[in-house]
Amino acid sequence: MTAIVSESSEEHASVLEMIELLQIDVLEEEVLQGKPEREHDPFSKNVLRKQRHWERKLAARKSKRKEEKLRRKLNRHSEEDMAHPQLSKRIMKAVTKERLAEARFSGLKVCIDLSMSHRMSDKETSRLAAQLRRLYGSNKRASKPFHLFLTSLGEDSRLLAECVRMNAGFLNYTMERTEQSCLDIFPPENIIYLSPDAEEALERVDQDKVYVLGGLVDESVQKTLSLCRAKEAGVHAARLPIDQYMQKTANSKNFHSKILAINQVFDILMAVCDTGSWTHALDKCFPRGKGYEVAQHGHSTCES
Repeated sequence: MTAIVSESSEEHASVLEMIELLQIDVLEEEVLQGKPEREHDPFSKNVLRKQRHWERKLAARKSKRKEEKLRRKLNRHSEEDMAHPQLSKRIMKAVTKERLAEARFSGLKVCIDLSMSHRMSDKETSRLAAQLRRLYGSNKRASKPFHLFLTSLGEDSRLLAECVRMNAGFLNYTMERTEQSCLDIFPPENIIYLSPDAEEALERVDQDKVYVLGGLVDESVQKTLSLCRAKEAGVHAARLPIDQYMQKTANSKNFHSKILAINQVFDILMAVCDTGSWTHALDKCFPRGKGYEVAQHGHSTCES
């Protein structure tokens, strides 16, 4: 009797889910059909902003339902997983794949600008390839991954060859990889180039902006390279608010540095979006060996 009731409940839930997904599909079709007319609307910017918000909301609802379906499948096979642990791994891999695919539609856009990679030595190139692997690993583990772009990455470049050599499955990473510049893909007014040398501190993370990280490992410490790149491109530059939220700590070497690897900057951005707090993000992700600690103050930082 219990089995019959359980099966009936699952069928009822499945029917409800199908109806909701059909409703979402109808709404999406209405949004898409409305696009050509809105392009000529004098208030198009406001309309498009609302439209993008609605599209993200629709995508999030579909993603939530797909994840819930996978979770139910995981629960149904929980006893079998005890004897066959590989099944659980396959399901979690499917969940990760679905999240990364959904991020291409609704995730925050983060771009790694690799236009300066020709300045690096072989050792620095290898270190950057390792940082890209760690960055991608963080994105895979995230509950809300970012939409990742690797730009100015030549097909015959030394960096791409090193990424393929060092990182298993690199060519199959779920991200956009292109030889184009970030300026060829995104409007300059939407770009915020993160540089430790920028005068302005980043106050909040805006879903409608594109955050660009300079893909560069520079052991010779050539200052302001990323800032010069932002100025050449004519885009807005900002730095992480380290001065606003952190303070120097005493250490035997009197060492203090705000220069971070791109995967560390990436992790801080992700933590900010997860928690809405610079204090929490910097405390969690800023390397202890850099000679800084978080001061006890902070505020909300993310906008959707």
